[in-house]
Amino acid sequence: MNIILLGPPGAGKGTQAQRLVDSYGLVQLSTGDMLRAAVKQGSDVGKRAKGFMDAGALVPDEVVIGIIAERIDEPDCANGFILDGFPRTVAQAEALDRMLEEKGLGLDAVIEMEVDDEALVERITGRFACASCGAGYHDKFQQPQKEGVCDKCGGTEFVRRADDNRETVVSRLKAYHEQTAPLLPYYRKRGKLKTVDGMASIDDVTRQVKEVLNNLAAAQ
Repeated sequence: MNIILLGPPGAGKGTQAQRLVDSYGLVQLSTGDMLRAAVKQGSDVGKRAKGFMDAGALVPDEVVIGIIAERIDEPDCANGFILDGFPRTVAQAEALDRMLEEKGLGLDAVIEMEVDDEALVERITGRFACASCGAGYHDKFQQPQKEGVCDKCGGTEFVRRADDNRETVVSRLKAYHEQTAPLLPYYRKRGKLKTVDGMASIDDVTRQVKEVLNNLAAAQ
């Protein structure tokens, strides 16, 4: 089963992708991770990507598609994959469709995690993590059991991402709505789009996503 998780930054795509990996044996494909791995391996497409990355330039769509194409040929993707963070534009979606079609593959579902912008701002700007082990917390939703002490490792130092501030988050959401939101009608027209309530609890979002995938599997 091949799926895409769509949603603005902070919607919880990474968390849900990991749960699907554990439940269905799918492989989570993050474009950032794949780019770094391809560069490290020194493949032809990795060398092309490295040239752009070293220059501080955006890696062109065709290079990213080439890296995805290489990655999904690997044996661990035979059972299916989850694309997280790609495509971001309709042009990328069209290129992805062409590449998959050439391989005799297709997408089974594009799952949109629908969330409220203001709630997302609150969700992202409240995040912090243990400096030692990386365990995640939140000012409002998930404080350590003992104030100032990490539940997981007992560390007492915490950090926040520099870009988890309101101004940056609002800017990232604006970019999402302008560039990525047009993917929704693109995939809706193709009968691939499924929407879940991303404002629900993490467990409930997982239940909704699994329901979509189980219904698809039953229909196949």
